Amino acid sequence: MAIGELVKSADFKSEKHVPVLVLPEKIVAGEAFTVEVSVGKEIAHPNTTEHFINWISVYFKPETGNLINVARFEYLAHGESAAGANQGPAYADPCSVFKLKLTQPGKLIATSYCNIHGLWESEATVAF
Repeated sequence: MAIGELVKSADFKSEKHVPVLVLPEKIVAGEAFTVEVSVGKEIAHPNTTEHFINWISVYFKPETGNLINVARFEYLAHGESAAGANQGPAYADPCSVFKLKLTQPGKLIATSYCNIHGLWESEATVAF
């Protein structure tokens, strides 16, 4: 079985595990722009000791060329504590922002990993 067969995808408006990429309406080749990536944009994802998003990765696939990993974010605090599950003082929500500069059009692909429901993906087209 190939890993691609394990990746799930859906509309983020109806599925809380799908990573969501938010890009500016206009992107200019060679100029930095802001990218927001999150899980739970429309439907909140639980962020508990038992059920959480562990990480989000973002890749760029230029129209010509190989896939490039451009960002990776880990979310490590989910309410764990010596006092017990969900008793801790810190909960990291799966939402990150970064700047990116591209010189070619292509696709941004986001993957996220839920400790219970596995690997999810979505994509956004980058055009100049």
